[in-house]
Amino acid sequence: MNSRFRQCRRLPIRALVMALLAGALIPVAGASAAPAAVADDGAKVVKETQIDARTLDIEISSPALGTTGLVRLLTPQGWSKGDGRAWPTLYLLHGCCEAADYQSWTKFTDVGQFMADKPALVVLPTAGKIGMYSDWWNYGLFGSPRWEKFHMTEVRQIVERGYGAGDRRAIAGLSMGAYGAMEYATRYPGMFGAAAAYSGAIDVLAPGIPEVTQLNMIAQGFPVWGVLWGDPWSQRARWEDHDPAFKVDRLRGVKLYISCGNGQTGPLDGPSSPPQVGALLESNALSNTQGFVDKLKQQNVPATVDFYGAGTHSWPYWQFAFHRSWPVLASGMGI
Repeated sequence: MNSRFRQCRRLPIRALVMALLAGALIPVAGASAAPAAVADDGAKVVKETQIDARTLDIEISSPALGTTGLVRLLTPQGWSKGDGRAWPTLYLLHGCCEAADYQSWTKFTDVGQFMADKPALVVLPTAGKIGMYSDWWNYGLFGSPRWEKFHMTEVRQIVERGYGAGDRRAIAGLSMGAYGAMEYATRYPGMFGAAAAYSGAIDVLAPGIPEVTQLNMIAQGFPVWGVLWGDPWSQRARWEDHDPAFKVDRLRGVKLYISCGNGQTGPLDGPSSPPQVGALLESNALSNTQGFVDKLKQQNVPATVDFYGAGTHSWPYWQFAFHRSWPVLASGMGI
């Protein structure tokens, strides 16, 4: 009988089990487990789902939301979790009332394919049906949902501490997300090197927009007036604080790209496009965006502006606009 085996037989069973466990815990040379990324307020990843070779979904337990929030990451070639490398990072925001939520950009556009050869990490966070990229007032009670804190503190800290996001950032979004891109860029001067807005109602105090915002909130199940930022007239200061059109001077130095169609049926509209709704939304977005651009000009804040004519409020045009804006976004990230 082998002498080593005879020695093992002489050991008490408890000692043998402990020895085997100790051996299992000896670290393998050259391997190291990256520490779990946690935000300053305790937000942390509770689940990871690998969708494909480059697409990773993370679920975050979020004190800011009072529940969990999902984020999709499109990782660049050469990316490896926890390897210490910091990548240029693009935050890509979705619009209002979107059932596909954080998956919408990858579901309705070619962003995954388009970014396949780009050296940037793309972060696509949930923003709720109509979160408005804000911490809600809630009639002075504040509390959840705090979408701004979720995105700009929890998600940002987690992807920077655990998933290779760097400090060369850009942000872009469509419709409600276009507002979100400009709101975050004005609220956090210096955080983003570039910002792009596609078909947005960026000036939330422009005529008719407070009423439309409230109607949208009612349609999404928030029927009481003022839950978001209070009453737009008696609490105007709070609305101005959340209106990028009142803070355009903070965009100085940010590379800006702003685009919109005119609501007319265009070359990318197919037979399944909703022409009446898409036309109305886009024509209203155009007038609002033109007013925002005028305020940029008044403050001598430069921007690349693309009012491309015929086109409705629909995904084919947002994919088109994203492609056209890429040189500006890439430049803002130092790519």
